[in-house]
Amino acid sequence: MRLVTYRYNGVEQIGAVRDDQVVSLHGVATSMLALIDGGPPLLDQARHALDAADHSLPLDEVELLAPIPRPRKNIICLGMNYAAHAIESLRAKGLPEKLPEYPVFFSKLSTAVNSPGATVPLMPEVSSQRDWEVELALVIGSGGSNIAKDEALGRVFGYTILNDVSARDLQNRHQQFFYSKSLDGSAPMGPWLVTADEIPDPHALRIQLRLNGETVQDSSTGDMIFDIATCIATFTTGITLEPGDIITTGTPSGVGMGMTPQQWLKAGDVMECEIEGIGVLRNTVG
Repeated sequence: MRLVTYRYNGVEQIGAVRDDQVVSLHGVATSMLALIDGGPPLLDQARHALDAADHSLPLDEVELLAPIPRPRKNIICLGMNYAAHAIESLRAKGLPEKLPEYPVFFSKLSTAVNSPGATVPLMPEVSSQRDWEVELALVIGSGGSNIAKDEALGRVFGYTILNDVSARDLQNRHQQFFYSKSLDGSAPMGPWLVTADEIPDPHALRIQLRLNGETVQDSSTGDMIFDIATCIATFTTGITLEPGDIITTGTPSGVGMGMTPQQWLKAGDVMECEIEGIGVLRNTVG
């Protein structure tokens, strides 16, 4: 299923997308987090409600929000998890081109989450080097700690797209990722959450980002250095994941920082993030 959080006539609710229509799931759960918390039985109720529905709304008549508009906790992120991007990042900083031996984790504030179609604030007074990063994001359905690698993918509720908009000058100035990637509105997410059963192999998906119609990132999720199961197993060694937690899995090469000359976002730019099997996340910079 393609699950959405949307607003219609001023009311926020969740639904499921069928063709170009939205079917309300307000009778099943009050929010996406509530649906995830309900586990497989509630998800089965949602599927039944979708199959039985005789009323829907045109998708273009509702306002899509991020699937989880306000996560309970920070978004967990993977840094330099595609080899070519790791190399372009190190090269841009004049550092030795050595791939990470272990997953690189950091976090992004939940207040950075933004909606499909929404404007990403440029904030020129804060940063003059805003950059794009298309990423496959996953949402945990069944939490736990010390999760075995062979069980990890079974803990995933679903997948979505996240654009990890970054401020490279802040990243270099403060020598970390957290602040530079947590500016308000810098985590557009969506357009929906695709349940895990619809994506049998999350490591065989084409992943792209187009800037003003020009493809700048184009790769496969199979090019991750550390696959999703490895990242979940590693992160839960001594840490508990909970239902609704979001993990982004890194970005491929083709970011503005790695270009010659370097290229930064400007007002009016249109970013289209596309991942095979999920869809297109489109946002404008303003």
